[in-house]
Amino acid sequence: MRFSRFFCGGRLLWSVLISGPALAWSFAIGRGHGVSDAVSYPDPAWISVILCGVPIVVYALRKLISAGSIRAGLLVSVAMTASVCIGEIFAAGEVAFLMALGELFETRTLKKARDGIDSLSRMAPSSASVVKDGEEKEVPVSQIRRGDVVRIRPGGSVPVDGLVLSGFTAVDESLMTGESVPVEKKAGDRVTSGTVNTYGTVDVVSESDSGDSTFDRILKMMREAHDARAPVVRLADKCATYLIVGAFFAALCVWLASGDIVRGVTILIVFCPCAFALAAPTAAGACMAVLSRNGVLVKSGEALETMGKVRAMAFDKTGTLTYGHPVVEKVAASEPFDADGVLRLAAAAERGSEHPIGRAIFSGVRDGVPESSCFRMHHGRGVEASVCGERVLAGSRGWLEENGVKIGEAETAAADLDMASGRTVVYVSSGGRYAGRIILSDMLRKESRDVVSRLHRSGVSHIALLTGDNPAAAGVAAEAAGADEVRAELLPADKARAVVDLAVRYGTVAMVGDGVNDAVALETADVGVAMGGRGSDVSVGAADIVLMHDNLHMIPFLVSMTRDTLRNIRLNIVFSIFINAVSITLAAAGVLGPVSGAVLHNCSSLFVVGHAASLLRRRPEHGSE
Repeated sequence: MRFSRFFCGGRLLWSVLISGPALAWSFAIGRGHGVSDAVSYPDPAWISVILCGVPIVVYALRKLISAGSIRAGLLVSVAMTASVCIGEIFAAGEVAFLMALGELFETRTLKKARDGIDSLSRMAPSSASVVKDGEEKEVPVSQIRRGDVVRIRPGGSVPVDGLVLSGFTAVDESLMTGESVPVEKKAGDRVTSGTVNTYGTVDVVSESDSGDSTFDRILKMMREAHDARAPVVRLADKCATYLIVGAFFAALCVWLASGDIVRGVTILIVFCPCAFALAAPTAAGACMAVLSRNGVLVKSGEALETMGKVRAMAFDKTGTLTYGHPVVEKVAASEPFDADGVLRLAAAAERGSEHPIGRAIFSGVRDGVPESSCFRMHHGRGVEASVCGERVLAGSRGWLEENGVKIGEAETAAADLDMASGRTVVYVSSGGRYAGRIILSDMLRKESRDVVSRLHRSGVSHIALLTGDNPAAAGVAAEAAGADEVRAELLPADKARAVVDLAVRYGTVAMVGDGVNDAVALETADVGVAMGGRGSDVSVGAADIVLMHDNLHMIPFLVSMTRDTLRNIRLNIVFSIFINAVSITLAAAGVLGPVSGAVLHNCSSLFVVGHAASLLRRRPEHGSE
C-alpha cells in the first residue's frame, strides 16, 4: 500500500510498537469485549487509530483524489471510519494496526535505493595527464577532446577510447570485456575507457570527445535500462476496485435486509484484506531472512517474486563460472626435465616480473622458488634470467626460437591444441635447451557443473554462457559447465541484447555476473544476480540480488527458495479469501459483531504469519553450506 512514505524515519516502527500494547490494554479493560462503560477514560485503541490508521486514510484519499487510484487502503479506511462512527474503536484500531504491521514488514525488507549508477560514475577517473608540446599537464577528464594525447601510468584507469601512440603495457580488460588475462598493448593497439593499465606507461591518442567513450555509453545504457523497469503492482492493490465494490454491495444488502447497521459495518471489517495484504510481505520477509542468513542479499520484493518465475538464466564466464584470474593448469616437460623443475625454473625467471602471467606462474610454486639474477623483461616476448648459473627463458615460442631454442613438432602441435581451446602457453628453456611448456587458464569453479545441473532440475529450462572472452575459451567453459548455449566476444551492449533475446525465447530471464561489463545486462534482465565477493561496485549496485560470499551453490537454493515462497504466498492468499468468505457469511447472519469479526481476522492473519514463518526452517543443501 506504500503509505509508509507519510512516516518520517522510524515513525512507522514506533507507531506499531506503541499501538500493539495500546490495543492489548484496550482489550484487557473490556473495550475489546464491547463493554463500552467499563471505565471512564478514552479507549486506548484510539492510539492505534491515530498512529496507524490516520496515515492509511490520508494516503488512500490522496491517491483517490490526485490520481483516481483505488487502493486496498481505501477499503481499510472505510471500515475504520465506519467502526469509529458506531463506537467500535477497538475494531478500528485492530484493523489499522494489522495493516500498519504488514506495511512495516514490507518496508523493512524492501530496499529500493540503488547506487550502482553512482558507483559506476565514481569509478571513472576525474582527471588525466594530457601531453601537449612535450609538456604534461593534469586536466579534468571532461576537458579531453578527440586527438588529445593522454599519458597513462601503471595502475591508472584508461579515461578515453583511443590508440596507443607509444609505450608497451598489459591492460586488464576483465571488468569491461570479461577477458581473464590482461591483454598486451603496443603502439597502434586500441584501448578502451574503463580498463586498467597494469604496468607499463603508455601514451594514448583519444578517438572521441569526453562524454562519448565506451564507459560513458555503458553509463547511459544503465540509466535507460533502470528507468525502463516498471515496479510490480501488489496483488491486494490490483484487486482493490473489486474489493471496494464487493464490500459496499454486501454491506448495503445486509443492512437493508436486516435493518442492523452493525451487521453492515461488520461486513466492511471482515471484508478488509488484512490477511490478504500480509500474505506476500510476511512470506517475502521470511524468505529474505533465510537468504540473508546464508549470504544472499535480496534488494526488493519484486526481485524475489521475479526470481521465483525464472525460466532461463545467463551466466558471465570470467569471475562467475570461473575464478577470474589465470592459474597454472598443467606443465608439459621435455626430457630430461620434469614438470616440477620446469615450473620452478619459470617461477625463478618470473620472480621480478609484474606481468599477471608471470605472477600466476610464480604463485603456482608451493615451496621455495630458486634465486635468480640478471632479470630482463622483453615486452611482448617474455623474460630471461640467470637461474643456478643457467640462462632461463620463459615466453613465446617465436622468441625462444629466435634465441636458438629448438622445439619439436610434436610439442608445437600439442601447444597449438592448448591455445585453440583458449588456454595461454608459456614456453621455457634452460641453457639453450627446450625444457617444456606451462599451460595457464582461467579455471572453471569446481562447483559450476553441479550448480547448472541443479538449476535444470529446479525448472530453469535454459542456461546460457555470455562472455567477452574468445570463442575457444568460452566453448571449453560452456561444455565443462553443462551450459545449453554459449555466446563469445560480447561487448556490454551485446550482452544486454543477448539477455533480451533470451527473454523473447524463454520468458523471465536472470543474469549472473560480476564485472562492469555485466552491469548493463544485469539491469536489462528481469532479475540480476551479482557476485558480491569479488564483483565490482557497479555490478553489485546494478543487480537485484547479491551473493555476498561468491558461493555459486546458493543460486539453485535461491531459485528453489523463491519458488517455495511464491507457493507459500498463493496458499496464504487462498486461505485468507476462504476465511473472508466464512466471516462475511457469519457477519451477515449476525453471528459475528465488529469486535469478534476483527478478532477472527486477527486469527487468520496469525495463521498467514505462522505459515510464512515456516519458510524460516529452510536450509541449503549440503553443497551450499
